[in-house]
Amino acid sequence: MTASDPSHAARSAEEILDIVDEHDRVVDRRPRAEAYARGLRHRCVFVEARDASGRVFTHRRTATKLVFPSLYDTFVGGVVGAGESYDEAALREAQEELGVSGLPRPEFLFKFLYDDGAGRSWWSAVYQVRCASPVRPQPEEVAWHGFLTDEEIEARLDTWEWVPDGLEAHRRLREFRGPAQDPPGGESQPETSPSA
Repeated sequence: MTASDPSHAARSAEEILDIVDEHDRVVDRRPRAEAYARGLRHRCVFVEARDASGRVFTHRRTATKLVFPSLYDTFVGGVVGAGESYDEAALREAQEELGVSGLPRPEFLFKFLYDDGAGRSWWSAVYQVRCASPVRPQPEEVAWHGFLTDEEIEARLDTWEWVPDGLEAHRRLREFRGPAQDPPGGESQPETSPSA
């Protein structure tokens, strides 16, 4: 399967999502394409994956993605399917996009409501995970990838074109960790998980 495979895009558009309100309560279910087209609030996961050296998996999305095609991101992740928990989606999306199996369960960090002010809004759960295995990203999802240090990412924030929701999650993650805190290894299990 290649990045231009139309069947992948069609399956992605037909995926059923939980539609949620401003309090993250499920109020409906709709296909992903309809949720995007009508600006229906849904759920997403953002997983920061670091290698054994602590570098962050960074990638450029393929041109066929339904939203933010060809932009850079420091997270793997995606939408939470209907009836799926945030925790389940985080592990599924991380393993799929990184192309690894047996990944440790991503550690939940925090949740926020992303709203671009132009009709796109989703509840966003942010996770971290350590990926010591070699990655084999999905070609239909990832056009380029590399592991970058935090300093290398910061140096590129103003020169590369980033996905806006990922950039917002990146900013909030820096605030969450604080200036003196090193990124944890992602080995521990979360004490609490976001609401399902």
